[in-house]
Amino acid sequence: MILSHSFRFPPLLKRTIRHIVANDEFESNTMMNWNSILSGYVKKRELSKARKLFDEMPERAKDVVSWNLMIKGYVMCQWGGMRYVDEAKLLFDRMPERDMVSWNTMISGYARARRMDDALDLFNHMSSKDVITWNAMVTGFLQNGDVDNAIEWFKRMPRRDASSLSALVSGLIRINEWEKANIMLRDCRECDYVGKGGLVQAYNTLIAGYGHKGRVDEARKLFDQIPYDGYENVGEKVEFKRNLVSWNAMIMAYVKVGDLASARELFDQMVERDTFSWNTMISGYVKASNMEKAAKLFFEMRNPDTVSWNMMISGYAQIGNLKSALDFFGRTPKKSRFSWNSMIAGCDTNGDYEGAIQLFIQMQKEQVKPDRHTLSSILSVCTGLVALDLGRQIHQLVFKTLVADTPIINSLVTMYSRCGAIADARGVFDDMGVVKDVITWNAMIGGYASHGYGMAALELFEAMKGLKVQPTFITFISVLNACSQTGLLNEARNYFSSMVSEFRINPRSEHYAALVDIVGRHGHLKEAIDLINNMPHKPDKAIWGALLGACRMHNNVELARIASEALSKLEPESSASYVLLHNTFADLEQWEDAKQVRNMMEIKNIRKGRASSWVDCVRHV
Repeated sequence: MILSHSFRFPPLLKRTIRHIVANDEFESNTMMNWNSILSGYVKKRELSKARKLFDEMPERAKDVVSWNLMIKGYVMCQWGGMRYVDEAKLLFDRMPERDMVSWNTMISGYARARRMDDALDLFNHMSSKDVITWNAMVTGFLQNGDVDNAIEWFKRMPRRDASSLSALVSGLIRINEWEKANIMLRDCRECDYVGKGGLVQAYNTLIAGYGHKGRVDEARKLFDQIPYDGYENVGEKVEFKRNLVSWNAMIMAYVKVGDLASARELFDQMVERDTFSWNTMISGYVKASNMEKAAKLFFEMRNPDTVSWNMMISGYAQIGNLKSALDFFGRTPKKSRFSWNSMIAGCDTNGDYEGAIQLFIQMQKEQVKPDRHTLSSILSVCTGLVALDLGRQIHQLVFKTLVADTPIINSLVTMYSRCGAIADARGVFDDMGVVKDVITWNAMIGGYASHGYGMAALELFEAMKGLKVQPTFITFISVLNACSQTGLLNEARNYFSSMVSEFRINPRSEHYAALVDIVGRHGHLKEAIDLINNMPHKPDKAIWGALLGACRMHNNVELARIASEALSKLEPESSASYVLLHNTFADLEQWEDAKQVRNMMEIKNIRKGRASSWVDCVRHV
């Protein structure tokens, strides 16, 4: 045996096994009970438990179904690699008797493991084969990229079922053999390799494939080749005609590329529709933020399902209409976990943090178990509220209920960083049992930079580069701010240059603002204005604000006038630029100029306010 059996059976299951063995109860219904338990373990990929149960079953309790289930468990478990296929073969060889399922399962296992020689050897040793056997061989060749053999074996098949051609076309799509998939459809239509029911199924598969790739013109060409009413010529009735799947696949293709007019035209032509038809069309309107049309269709549906309700909830939340989202949420007859997650995420995105928390509390009262999406949204709420105590409670809940993955860890690092608990953030960062991605590094570097730990931010950035993690534009915003905080002018210049030349990242306004800030505060005002004048896009208020602040610091009235005028154009109702310019004149005791600034404010009816609109932007960019 390859696998260890370190788990313990539940007491009830152990008592059941002892009772059956003691009473010699090996009737057919008892075998079904054994196999039912075994099947449950196999479906959950709990192979250690399945194998332990299988080995402890008395031989009289095992039938061919028991053996097939265990073999299937091994061959279907992709992460087990070759060793599981070999273990399946050992069981296959030990079987007292085999049926067609045994052979087909083993052939499929070899095909999935890219061992077509072994699959072919088994195929040749079979006394009889069914259509599933042949389908498994064709699929196996396709999985291994052997198109020619796949097509040859398909043509050699003594008979085919409805899925044979569809499986071939699907396999060809997966390896991007679109032209050969089209050729096979044409050949099958002309030579009747498959029944007409199988042909339309294959057409639907290729239509869906083209739709998934956004190739709607090719999908529509195929769709139009399928007769609308089952008549290819006048009076010649055939089975080959569009079915519900054909219509749904074509509508989905249009929705995917945003062509809602064409999708709706087909939708309106449908004689019959199922729930999927309605949901596909509604999803198109939701993605386009056209909730008026989405709602109109929704209310025309006879029996909207949970998916329909959830789309309406998330759709309204995405456009900021929390009132309507909550209305639909409240009326949803059977709320799924996705319903709760959509509503909580909607409240978080729209800044209704208290609402999100109340929903989370209600979710617990109704005994709906939160998942990683729920907890990630609540951690974001904690970040928005700077609610450290609540964040710590959610942290405990994460590790009690989940196997934490990278995104949830990133949410924790971000929450602790934004709440100022830098030591806690670093603890989570260092203890990660999963791979750190660039978001993880950005969260920690940004946390250091925004709380005054500039040197720590730069040291972590150097460690990030040493591990060959590719930085993003967000990384460099934090890095440049860290340089600004620590007064590292030359380092800021070098990082800005490497961002462009080494990492091919185009500078954004945030990068220029940080660089102008540090250059200006060091008194290099000409360099600062040259940076601004040579920017590829128009400077924003953060950039002009950084320059104006530096001008006051170094008493440069000429540039202060330029920066103040630019700022007043960007924020005509803000007093910030006027106040700083006034104070610059006052510092130099140029009282007449200061008075003119005050008069200008009175003429424009600008009231003095808290001068923080762009200052905060510069300091916390």
